[in-house]
This record gives sequence, C-alpha cells and structure tokens, in this order.
Amino acid sequence: MKSLFLLTLACTSISLAYTQSLQTKKQYDWSDRNNNPIYRSDSITKKGFTLIFLVQDSAFNPVTQQKLTEAFFTVYPQEVKRFNKDALKKIVFIIDPSYDGVAAANNGIIRCNPGWMKAHPEDIDVITHEAMHIVQDYHTGNTPGWLTEGIADYVRYKYGVNNEKGGWSLPAVKPGHHYTNAYRVTARFLAWVEDNYDKKIVDELNTAAYKGTYEAGLWAQYTGKTVDQLWDLYVKAQETMR
Repeated sequence: MKSLFLLTLACTSISLAYTQSLQTKKQYDWSDRNNNPIYRSDSITKKGFTLIFLVQDSAFNPVTQQKLTEAFFTVYPQEVKRFNKDALKKIVFIIDPSYDGVAAANNGIIRCNPGWMKAHPEDIDVITHEAMHIVQDYHTGNTPGWLTEGIADYVRYKYGVNNEKGGWSLPAVKPGHHYTNAYRVTARFLAWVEDNYDKKIVDELNTAAYKGTYEAGLWAQYTGKTVDQLWDLYVKAQETMR
C-alpha cells in the first residue's frame, strides 16, 4: 500500500496555494516525489468520498488528525454538491514537514505543515479552504488569484466547522482594504454582495471561473454594478454601521 501512496504523491506543478500570514522560507518543489517516512496512513471512505491521510511527522497529534478527518467529511461533500459535482472524490491529505507554508492544494493532494497545526491546533478549517481549491479546479481562463482565494475563504466562512475556536473570522473594513486583497477581505465582500445584490453571485462567479469564461464585466451582468462600484457601496455601507 505504501508504494501506491507514494505513486499518488507524484504530482506536478502547483496551481493553487494557500498561505495565510505565514510566509514560505523557500520555494517548495511540488515535482519532488517526497520520500519522507510515513508514520501513519489511513484511508477512509464515506458516502462515495475517500480521504487518504498520510502523516510524515512522528509527533503529529492523532486528535488533530481525527478532527481534520471529521471536518473533511462534513464540508467536502457540501462543497462538491454546491460548486462542482464533477470534483474529485478521492483526496490525499499529507502532513508534510517539508512544506513550510501553511497548506496548499493541487491535483487532489493537500499538503499541510505540521508546525502550523501544532502552533494552531484549532485551525481545523484549513482543510475546508484547501478542499475548496480542489473543487474549484480553475485550469483555464484568466480568473484572478484574489477571486480564487476569496471564494475559498467565503466557503470557509459559510461551511467551516471550527472557525470560532480557531480564532478565524471575516475582518471589518479598514483603510487600505480592497477587494483584490484576496482571502478574508474578499470573502467578506462576496458575502455582502450576496446579501445585498445577487444571492447566487459566488456560484455564478465560480461557474465562470471553472469554465474559463470569467471576466470583470460579469459583475455588472449579475448585479447591475461593476465590481468597483460594488466595492465603493460596500465600504460606505460599513461606514454607516459604525
């Protein structure tokens, strides 16, 4: 079984990466087969979805592993159902001490830094964000990175199972914020547009990105406002609430 796991790890270039506040110290080689020892390996299948969990850090807490596993089977089916019914049904999750970011996803594989999880054991919804990148699967077109990451954090906001304990929330608007900041800033903006202009805006943008047809004019098509006009309205609305 180990050879099968290692074969599964032979992926090529990274297309989607999630780095929160922790910066990588070096460029991670995603073409490396990664021959770290595997201390634990589990394959769990539920309702048509399979999670292969590989632990390459002997000190990684089994309790954290269980929480991540439970979160995956809670959120991933919801992500697939809403955003991409053709998404992969088998995911490999690697606790990888060679990776010095937070976590990243590509071609059905999620890598997570054990150091991050040790320092932030309640940040379980890192798997919610990364699994959404696998669902997104934006491989064509010109979808901007800020939107890709904003949608993934919007999904974490909507479907996350442990955000409060993990100290994760959407931030209030601050000077210098812009919808292109990505991640939580963009996610909060998307949630506001959804509430105030188009209940299906995230689904529509995700579909366009998946098909490779995203372009900035879609915002006006869906909402009657350009993305810049929506951002200005969003900022003013937040100011009146203070």
